[in-house]
Amino acid sequence: MDINTTDFTPVNHTNTSDCPYTEGWEWIRTMQPAYILSISVLGILGNVFVLLVFCLHKKACTVAEIYLSNLAAADLLLVSCLPFWAVNVANDFNWPFGKLLCRLVNLGIKINTYCSIYFLVLVSADRYVALVHTMSHGRMRRPFYAKLGCFLVWGLGLFLASPTFIFRAVKYFPEWGVNACYLEYPKHTELAFELLLVGFGFIVPVSIISYCTIQIIQALKSQAMQRFHAENTEMKATLLVLTVLLAFLFCWVPFHVVTALDLLVRNHVLEGCELSSILEICNQIFTYLAFFNSVLNPILYVIVGKNFRKKVKELFEQMKLKRKMATGSTRSQLSSTLKTLT
Repeated sequence: MDINTTDFTPVNHTNTSDCPYTEGWEWIRTMQPAYILSISVLGILGNVFVLLVFCLHKKACTVAEIYLSNLAAADLLLVSCLPFWAVNVANDFNWPFGKLLCRLVNLGIKINTYCSIYFLVLVSADRYVALVHTMSHGRMRRPFYAKLGCFLVWGLGLFLASPTFIFRAVKYFPEWGVNACYLEYPKHTELAFELLLVGFGFIVPVSIISYCTIQIIQALKSQAMQRFHAENTEMKATLLVLTVLLAFLFCWVPFHVVTALDLLVRNHVLEGCELSSILEICNQIFTYLAFFNSVLNPILYVIVGKNFRKKVKELFEQMKLKRKMATGSTRSQLSSTLKTLT
C-alpha cells in the first residue's frame, strides 16, 4: 500500500507499475508505532530540556547557541507531531483526526525537514566566519543578526512546506478500505514539488554546509589557528557544531539519496522491480533514521558540549540559590510573624 506512509516520503501515487506489490517491508510497519512513540517521548524530553537550559540561564545566549536553540525548537516541533502519525500507523493508516490535523501535523513535519537543515547552514556559516574570517567576525556575528537569520529560516521553512498544507487531504481508498491522510498534488506538478524538496531541502544547503565545513577543518589545521587554542569557547563550540553536523548528515543523507533515486524510478529514468522493492524498504528505514536525529541532538549537547554542560551546572546552582533565598525569606517572615504574636 503506497499512500505516502510518512510525510517525508514524496510518493503520493498508488502502485500502478507492472511490478507486483512487495510484502517485504511489512515487518517494518509493525514496529513503527512503538518506535515512533519512543522517539517522540525521548525527543520531547530532550529538546524541552535543551530549550529550558538556553532560555533560563542567566547569561544571554551566544550566536551559536541561538542557532542551536532554534534547531532544538524545530526538533521539538517534529517529535510533537509524530504521535499523531504513530496512531495513524497503528490504525492501519485510517486517519482518525480529521482534515485540519492531517494538514497541520504534516506541515509541522515538513517545516522541520527544511528548517533543521537551514539552521545547520547558519551554524556552519557562523563557525566559518568565526574561524576563517576572524577579522570581521565581531561585526557579522551579533545576536541581533542571528535572531533575524532564525526568523528568516522559519519563514522560509513555512513557505517551502506550504504545499504540504495546501494539498494534504483525507481521502478514501476503496481498494484498501481506508481513509488516508494523503498528499495529492495537482496534475503535472508532482515532479516540480519533488525537485523542490531535493534541491532546496538537500542539495543547496548540504553544498553550503560542506564548503563551510571543509574551510573550517582546513583553518583548524593551519598554523594560523594556533592562537585559537587560547580561546577555548570558540574551539568547544566548533567541536560541538562539527559533531552535530556529522550526526545530521549521517541521519539525513541516506533519506535524501533514496528520495532522489525513487524520483528517478517513478519518472522511468531508472527501472526495475527489484530496485523499486529495495527503495521501498530503504525508504522506510531511512525515514525513521532521519526521525532519530531529533533525539540524538540533545544527547550530543550533553556528551560533546562542554559549554552546554557548564550551563546546565550553573543553571542548577542558580535554581538552588533561588530556592535557598525563597526558603530564607519564608523563615524570616514566619519569625517576624511569631514575634509579633508573642
